[in-house]
Amino acid sequence: MITKLDLYKVFCQVGKSKSFSRAAKELYMTQPAVSQAIMQLEGELDIRLFNRTPKGVSLTNEGNILFEYINSAINLINVGEEKILEFKDLTVGELKIGVGDTISKYFLLPYLEDFHNRYPNLKFKIINGMTLELCNLIKSGEIDIAICNLPIDDPSLEIRPCKEVRDIFVCGEKYKELSKEKVSLEEIVKYPLIFLEPNSNSRRYVEKFMISKGIKISPEFELGSFDLLLEFARINLGIACVVKEFSKSYLEQGLLYEVNVLEEIPNRSIGVCYLKSVPLSLASTKFVEVLES
Repeated sequence: MITKLDLYKVFCQVGKSKSFSRAAKELYMTQPAVSQAIMQLEGELDIRLFNRTPKGVSLTNEGNILFEYINSAINLINVGEEKILEFKDLTVGELKIGVGDTISKYFLLPYLEDFHNRYPNLKFKIINGMTLELCNLIKSGEIDIAICNLPIDDPSLEIRPCKEVRDIFVCGEKYKELSKEKVSLEEIVKYPLIFLEPNSNSRRYVEKFMISKGIKISPEFELGSFDLLLEFARINLGIACVVKEFSKSYLEQGLLYEVNVLEEIPNRSIGVCYLKSVPLSLASTKFVEVLES
């Protein structure tokens, strides 16, 4: 007997495949069985879910709305099934981590290496994205944990700080004098500024702090890469706002200079996030322990 959950699984696969025949192959079903399942679901819901054409099918507006919810729910079900199949000794399993490029490169890599050495049979799936994107991926069940720039204000997430970092301003040789004597934030914004793009959590944190001081920023350059911030400052295109802990090699080699500001930006943290409502897998729990140690 086909259950409502079975119908929804067929519905999701047809929505992804955009074809009854391709969905049938993925589900190891016959095409008539797939068609019958969709007709049954449409009958039970009393609504048309797909537009049928000779080239395939497409979701109706109502079908699109339903697909978003059902796809997330089935992802979470699949995650639950995967978790119970993991052995307690972590000899099998997969750890799905969401992380931004910068945190991945400058913070996460040593922890991945350590964890892999301890549990070599575990697989990693790393998904890159910005903080808001990663939070949504946690909620849809597509990743187990995310390592993000804090603060994050989301009551559905458990947030645990792991490492404290400090945002600073840096410059190249052209503006070297700014590293010698104390400079006010009001003076800094008179120079060409180099910031991350507005959607970055790091950018929003610094911008919020400066607005609290009555200072509005208007960057000359808005970049999507932390490494480009360093390089743009190095070739004297302006004053860049960067994370000090991730810029040590440039500062130690004398490629960049830290601007000597009168009022430092308050420290913030990098942290690990996961759903409060879903227990962490054993692999995720062990990895969080490694991060916090």
